[in-house]
Amino acid sequence: MATLPIRRVTLICGVLAIVASVAGALFAQEHAGPHWGYDGDTGPDHWADLDKAFSACHLGHHQSPIDIRATKQADLPPIQFAYRPTPLHIVNNGHAIQVNYAPGSFITVGDTRYQLAQFHFHHPSEERINGKGAEMVAHLVHAAPDGNIAVVAVLLDPGAANPVITSLWQHLPAREGPEQKLDDVQVDATGLLPKDHGYYTYAGSLTTPPCTEDVTWFVLKTREPISQSQANAFGKIFPHDARPIQPLYGREVLASK
Repeated sequence: MATLPIRRVTLICGVLAIVASVAGALFAQEHAGPHWGYDGDTGPDHWADLDKAFSACHLGHHQSPIDIRATKQADLPPIQFAYRPTPLHIVNNGHAIQVNYAPGSFITVGDTRYQLAQFHFHHPSEERINGKGAEMVAHLVHAAPDGNIAVVAVLLDPGAANPVITSLWQHLPAREGPEQKLDDVQVDATGLLPKDHGYYTYAGSLTTPPCTEDVTWFVLKTREPISQSQANAFGKIFPHDARPIQPLYGREVLASK
């Protein structure tokens, strides 16, 4: 059996540690501090009032989501997806249904490779394209070795049932609770992607407190179908877990050709 040089093993372990650290930090950010939600006194209009650490939710000028309207065509590198199946680790974190992904799945954009840390869903979609939202959206959250975060957004509209979601919904946790580790069930995030990977990209933020900025967003142009019954099943648990549209503040949105 071939062995890896010590330096390369050390580098690989270091990269995995960084990505795991970023994934853990994202989880901690979403669960740290006071209770927040999507309605009333703990809703998006009040997030910045709940904790000083949430100040970017009100003061930030690179916030997400946005309504993608005026865009600039550009020679952008393609998003190269290299996702692999992983054991299903699923959690209802009180704000969304989230699947935590094992190390080893990536996107590469230009010279930067990001590892998939988790994906989750919002109902309805948070982002819009020319004013039009979607029934739901999947956010696939990635981290680069330097800690930079990139999110791929896939808008989901009613149509045919999505096989990946069919599998996930068989284990849908209806109530907030700890992560369920179903190691005998495999999930492959590739099945959430449309065939056309054309995209819009802009500088944004996390869409939940503390609304951390310097997040690179890749919003896929093509929508993926899900059945209405799949959307309804999620909607029974989360009738509305979407942050409102945020001001663009002069940011440029690029569109792949």
